[in-house]
Amino acid sequence: MAPPPPPPPAPQAGRLYFLDIGISTPELNGRILTCKPDGSDFHELITQINMLPDGIAIDMLHRHIYWTNMGIPSANDGSIQRCDLSGKNIVTIVPRGKTHTPKQLIIAPLSRKLYWSDREGMKLMRANMDGSDLEVLYRASTVDSDKRNQDNWCVGISVDEESNSIFWSQKGPSKGNKGRIFRMGLEMVPGESAERRTDVQCIVDNLPEPIDLEFDSVSGTLYWTDRGDPPFGNTVNSVTLADLAIGKVQPKILVRKLHEGIGLALDRKGSRMFFGDLGGSLYISNLDGSCKSTLLPDIGGAITGMAYIEG
Repeated sequence: MAPPPPPPPAPQAGRLYFLDIGISTPELNGRILTCKPDGSDFHELITQINMLPDGIAIDMLHRHIYWTNMGIPSANDGSIQRCDLSGKNIVTIVPRGKTHTPKQLIIAPLSRKLYWSDREGMKLMRANMDGSDLEVLYRASTVDSDKRNQDNWCVGISVDEESNSIFWSQKGPSKGNKGRIFRMGLEMVPGESAERRTDVQCIVDNLPEPIDLEFDSVSGTLYWTDRGDPPFGNTVNSVTLADLAIGKVQPKILVRKLHEGIGLALDRKGSRMFFGDLGGSLYISNLDGSCKSTLLPDIGGAITGMAYIEG
């Protein structure tokens, strides 16, 4: 008989911040929510966000919450906003229309830059923490009609400044098994453009529908959620870049039975991860997927982006 899986790590100080996209009510009511790592002290910070919030990142240096608003895709009115950790003092740092449909958002800690994927914009973008110096780093297509081709839709993003790498997902059609995860350098090769980069590498393909990403630079492991159909979708997955180096990349399914899994956050010190789904549940497990449990069975909405802050 196989030994039982190790118990979850002992609770540690820290805090989760996550988004309700707001599609569970007749009128859009997006929210920023927070709780302790055990699901306690759950409460709302901001309500009545009517622009479909999707990605979230926390800047503990200045005690700010950043989030993306997808807006109405046909209107090209996506934006990025910021507030204090208390939910007060909301400001818009990337105005509507400066990014099309922003999705997952991360903060690169060394360069102090915001990075995000832009879905219908078919691109990866970055900016300073105040929204200035807006850049397009990668563009899957410049043809306007290609916005309807979901193969071009950039969704998840993660950055590893140590290896000078950006990872991102292009999800493909819903449940279409055409999803891909790519990698490229943080900086453009001199003489190249966002539309024509020679350092773009597809590291995983034929995925059901990959969404948000997280990278652990210590173990060299890339994690992602997939909201495609079972048996390979509605999962949390991982791949090690050591396998990529020897040409043996084989995604490993860590967790199954999500209900449209999207948000993902790692607690690297605690060797655990948190993830959520559009069904409105918040979960925790060890990094290897063992000891999965439900922290919040129903937040009364649909969870998208997620961020964890160590205590």
